[in-house]
Amino acid sequence: MEKSIRQKIREIVGREHCSDSREDLILYSYDAMNRRYLPDMVAHPQTALEVSRLLKLANERSFPVVPRGAGTGLTGGSLAIDGGLVLTTRRMNRILEIDPDSLTAWVEPGVLNGELQKAAAKYSLFFPPDPASMEFSTLGGNAAENAGGTRAVKYGVTRDYVMALEVVMPTGEIVHTGSASIKSVTGYDLTRLIVGSEGTLGVITRLLLKLVPVPESVGTMLASFSEIQSAARAVARIMSGRVTPSTLEFMDRNAVECVKAYLEEDIPAGAAALLLMEVDGSPSVVEEDAGTIEEACYKEGALQVKSAREADERASLWTARRSLSPAIMKIKPLKINEDVSVPRMKIPDLITGIEKLATRHRLTIVNFGHAGDGNVHVNLLLDPDDKDEVSRAQEAVRELFELVVSLGGSLSGEHGIGIAKAPYLGIELENSAIEVMRKIKQALDPNNILNPHKTFDYAASSLERELVHRHE
Repeated sequence: MEKSIRQKIREIVGREHCSDSREDLILYSYDAMNRRYLPDMVAHPQTALEVSRLLKLANERSFPVVPRGAGTGLTGGSLAIDGGLVLTTRRMNRILEIDPDSLTAWVEPGVLNGELQKAAAKYSLFFPPDPASMEFSTLGGNAAENAGGTRAVKYGVTRDYVMALEVVMPTGEIVHTGSASIKSVTGYDLTRLIVGSEGTLGVITRLLLKLVPVPESVGTMLASFSEIQSAARAVARIMSGRVTPSTLEFMDRNAVECVKAYLEEDIPAGAAALLLMEVDGSPSVVEEDAGTIEEACYKEGALQVKSAREADERASLWTARRSLSPAIMKIKPLKINEDVSVPRMKIPDLITGIEKLATRHRLTIVNFGHAGDGNVHVNLLLDPDDKDEVSRAQEAVRELFELVVSLGGSLSGEHGIGIAKAPYLGIELENSAIEVMRKIKQALDPNNILNPHKTFDYAASSLERELVHRHE
């Protein structure tokens, strides 16, 4: 990056709000995918106008700009793979307004998900999307990746709660999308186009989010099964019935072993899988729904179904679930985590197929995730020094994606494509669909300035891609 460009960036955001020192660049060279690409400069704008001026400069002087929230992404979406400018939302971090009457909140993109949860709770409201990283991931990043979480089975994902946006387009125009009105079909739905676009089509500078009243009562249950397939069939039975749990999480035998230390509950001997489930609503509804779910679990051969009656019991169960990702690293030091998604009635077929994959490729695979909406995290655990094992895992990943698509599923349920899954995009999408996406990108970003090579047009070597451990 030329010296004159660096000087102009300093003039736009202020010398104290940007840096090109090597120490600072290293801090912004990686995300949770843990691969490193050094940017040329980092800037921390505070207003949409500053973002606009930076993007106009980038188009004039031809350098890439990579938007970045907290860097918690798992697929490399905030990596500066071509150098250029990393543009953070660190200083755009205000909750502008919470309106308890309209059940909405105006926020800036750098607000942490957990901060909004705490603020909304003062009005007996909550923001349903709750990714595992909610305490340190930003709402702008959640929107860019269309983040989900444990409550998605009942409440949906981030796109279902973004009503309107202020967005700076790749060429620098400031655009307002959506409406504060519940119903609006005026023109194309630009809000949904931006949400989930992984920072390739615009930089979000404000969001209008829908909030939901906190339920009156919550019931939590832990069911154990002697066979993984039995647990998977229980998921299918529950979801085909008249009860929609607010949470339905799945853990296989290896996952259970990893979190036993966090569980105060006694797990029956021979348990090969657990289902962690919640229902919410009025006390009478919670009691009835919990009974229906318990019955469904026993019909599929549950060894035990226990209810968490007290707040500390519920907290213990959720501590165990949220500790899963780091806990499984104790088995082997390298992890490949794929967040595949299938129609939930196909979960038994998915689990059976994964077991065959593990046997065929002689791999340790740990499965857990949001089974209620078909989103299963498939973790391949490896020894990074065992090149043969790494090679087998590469083959298994492709076969996993092919299996998922054959079941009517998707390569990613919530982590996005970024650069990690870009080489596999063609397994799920037809060339014609990918070409339409390229045309949209070209129309909005003719100079390919904003977050280039993400989602498509990136082909990492398989060895480079897999020698990375990723955390759900």
